[in-house]
Amino acid sequence: MQKKPTAIDLFAGCGGLSKGFIDAGFDVLLGVDNDETALKTFEYNHNGAKSLLADLSSPDEFNRIDEIIVDKSIDVVIAGPPCQGFSLTGLRNFDDTRNTLYLAVIKAIKRYNPKAFVIENVPGMAALYKGEVKNKVIHRLEAHGYNVISEILCAADYGVPQMRKRLFFVGVRKDIGLPKIPQQTNTPINYITCRQALSDLPSRKPNDASDNWIGLEEDVYTSEPQSEYQRKMRKNNTALYNHVATRHKQFVIDTIKLVPEGGNHKDLPQGVGESRRFNEAWTRYHGDKPSKTIDTGHRNHFHYEYHRVPTIRENARLQSFPDDFVFFGSKTQQNRQVGNAVPPLMGYQLGLMLREVIKL
Repeated sequence: MQKKPTAIDLFAGCGGLSKGFIDAGFDVLLGVDNDETALKTFEYNHNGAKSLLADLSSPDEFNRIDEIIVDKSIDVVIAGPPCQGFSLTGLRNFDDTRNTLYLAVIKAIKRYNPKAFVIENVPGMAALYKGEVKNKVIHRLEAHGYNVISEILCAADYGVPQMRKRLFFVGVRKDIGLPKIPQQTNTPINYITCRQALSDLPSRKPNDASDNWIGLEEDVYTSEPQSEYQRKMRKNNTALYNHVATRHKQFVIDTIKLVPEGGNHKDLPQGVGESRRFNEAWTRYHGDKPSKTIDTGHRNHFHYEYHRVPTIRENARLQSFPDDFVFFGSKTQQNRQVGNAVPPLMGYQLGLMLREVIKL
């Protein structure tokens, strides 16, 4: 049997990026994060991968990683570090302590010398200080012996029913080859829509909600899949998890009812919904389009048909998590895990591309 290429996932969260790499044929050895509940989700869903609760701002934590992956080479490092520090420190001190978490990824790449890496971040980083922060990151990685490219990718171009854009740095060791951007699998003419992603799931009216039920009990489907995407998300799964409605107050339900499909706060009558009048407020998805970038549970986005926010499972579908991927923790924690994740289908395409480039 051919040995699978290996990867570790830093700032893994629940593991959307590494889930895609597993589906692309990688053996994910370890996920590292400082969120204990997210790591519980990670370990449950990642085929025996280990998890490590760690603060990567401490250099000593790499010794703990070494103990877990002892005698195993790492082919790929994947990571989604926060970059907030860069917006505060300016350009003069790239090594400021507020940038420690991002620098930890660069340190890991230098330490483990993988064949390749993928680093994900918010698209705003590409323009931060007129692109200088992005250029400095690339310069550091090139200095460690890698060919590096960066690109803002849209999830909808890779079969995800969501107009989510993220910045990706992709690097391949100079002695191996050149990195590439994965070829798009979808275009606007065949983007996966919200309805194609969600229409087979039980309706879950707001008054179906239970304050104590967070969706870890086994539930059942009530209809057959109605699209190829739904069949892909179900696979051979027979149980439904994390599909729980949010209990809204009546005035919230009444306000949502006034928002047309694909509309937002601008469509509300004067004097209605005045407490929330920002760009994403009172946004109802359009059933025949991909969703907007899903949030982490702020209750600004609503189902295209039902008068409520999406359930955890619906948001997971919009992120391309398959239905057998179970989320743990409170509803707030589950929302944060789903919203912060890289869509697994994007990870899958990145993984396939790297396997081709590094010949594994």
